[in-house]
Amino acid sequence: MGSCSPRSNNDRGNDVTDLSNKTAIVTGAVGNLGRAVANAFGAAGAKLVLIDRSQDRLEQAFGPGGDHLLCGGIDLTAEDSVQGMVASALERFGRIDALVNTVGGFRGGKTVDEEELSTWDMMMTVNVRTTLLTCRAVVPAMLEQGGGSIVNVSAGAALSAPTGLAAYSASKAAVLRLTESLSKETKARGVRVNAILPGTIDTPQNREVMPDADPSKWVKPEEIADVIAFLASDAARVVTGVALPVSGRG
Repeated sequence: MGSCSPRSNNDRGNDVTDLSNKTAIVTGAVGNLGRAVANAFGAAGAKLVLIDRSQDRLEQAFGPGGDHLLCGGIDLTAEDSVQGMVASALERFGRIDALVNTVGGFRGGKTVDEEELSTWDMMMTVNVRTTLLTCRAVVPAMLEQGGGSIVNVSAGAALSAPTGLAAYSASKAAVLRLTESLSKETKARGVRVNAILPGTIDTPQNREVMPDADPSKWVKPEEIADVIAFLASDAARVVTGVALPVSGRG
């Protein structure tokens, strides 16, 4: 089931997005995008529930103790683990105003007839099941409190699948359809559900595997995090059901 422990709040920065008095869950908080989102939300004044498979990695990344909640050992593919995490968040903060699903995976390179079924299973599990379970877990609390914001991470490949990436593209397209349906089901009761579609993200890993590419055309995790913070804020209170490209100049 994993465990949760408090973490100190960072000093607020000068970000124009205001998330004061809001509680946000960020999955994949130790990853490149997840950490950028956690930092942006913290700078904007949010109370954070940060999720990772490892409590040690969370504490190394964010430090133990304080105002925020670090939830390590959480299996986002297991419903009881996700429900337990959400219950801990509600016990600690009393409400959940935002959920950001940054957890996901990438695998591909083979044609549809050659790609192993294990790759299809992995992409649907890592990209779709994790998003589905976290959304299902937080929506009842958001509906009860009269509002909330969910931001899911899809991909540009969800709109146009490149050769050799059918499993990945299909899984990210499923995230879009999930986002659209959930938005329509909940918008009348104040819950907003949106998705972002990143292009290539400027990470050390991508620079290593694509040494001949021009990373100046890629989008930085911090830039994506700013967009996500806006979607989670009251400034985006009339935005729901959107699939928003965040692809930089790529």
